[in-house]
Amino acid sequence: MPEQYRPAVWLASGLGLRSGEVFGFSLDDVDRDRNVVRVRRQVRLVENRPVFAPPKRGKTREVPIGAALLDDLDAYAERFPSTPVTLPWRHPSGEPVTVSLLMVNAEGGPVRRTTFRTSVWIPALKRAGIEAPTRADGMHALRHLYASVLLDAGESVKAVSEYLGHADPGFTLRVYTHLLPSSHERTRKAVDAFFGTVLDGLDGPDEDQAA
Repeated sequence: MPEQYRPAVWLASGLGLRSGEVFGFSLDDVDRDRNVVRVRRQVRLVENRPVFAPPKRGKTREVPIGAALLDDLDAYAERFPSTPVTLPWRHPSGEPVTVSLLMVNAEGGPVRRTTFRTSVWIPALKRAGIEAPTRADGMHALRHLYASVLLDAGESVKAVSEYLGHADPGFTLRVYTHLLPSSHERTRKAVDAFFGTVLDGLDGPDEDQAA
């Protein structure tokens, strides 16, 4: 990825943001006391004009942010200072809103998803050795990566659903059930640990103690 656009990968894979949310991200959205990001806007096209809008289904959310990711974003902002961008809210005729965006295009304006895909994302995939990118190779794959990392680490489906901004945990379960690690080994270990503790407590004194 060109250095100017590398945070797109970090934000999508480290916070599970949709592409429009990535391009609407501001460091002002980070609550540094609580180490969470308030996902409250996206950049989208309405009548072929960029506007700020709420996330999908109008559902704002909070997502935990790790120290390493925040350090990388802060370092990026030192090299590429955030740029105030003013766009109408929801509709081209909407009230103007100004946001200090982390990433902007070469002209200092909002990044458009379609332009980003054709001029930045696909060329980066080809440089990485993916000669014929398909729809499955889009930025959305990074949200799947984010979800799979959390589920593999044992995070609950309910929490992952909230972080991704899904309508309900049932949808998350249907989409990612194939990524859930097998519970068989965890069950064996849990039961073994329980029985080991109980049986140790039931054991009587050994012969030396009895003597």
